[in-house]
Amino acid sequence: MTFILSHQVLDDILQAHRVKGNDLAAIDKLFGGADGYYWYHTLRHMCPKKEVMVWHSAEQMRAAVQGHEDETAAEDEVKPQALKDEHLAALTRLLALPS
Repeated sequence: MTFILSHQVLDDILQAHRVKGNDLAAIDKLFGGADGYYWYHTLRHMCPKKEVMVWHSAEQMRAAVQGHEDETAAEDEVKPQALKDEHLAALTRLLALPS
């Protein structure tokens, strides 16, 4: 399965679910529950504007997202958050290209 990330994809996801970009509770729910907004924001931060990131498995996507989190946490000298299974499940569902 292929997963795709871009700012446009994230905007389209919010629009498809009728969620406003400032509705933290709705974004939390959409992206896997508590801390969903955190991971949504992480995705926006890790993908350069106007670019597209592609992964060919959920594990590749998990490694990329967690790697970005680990890297930015180290830069900020804080403990990184762990991408939980419920967040990965939401990302997998939301970012998968239709077959």
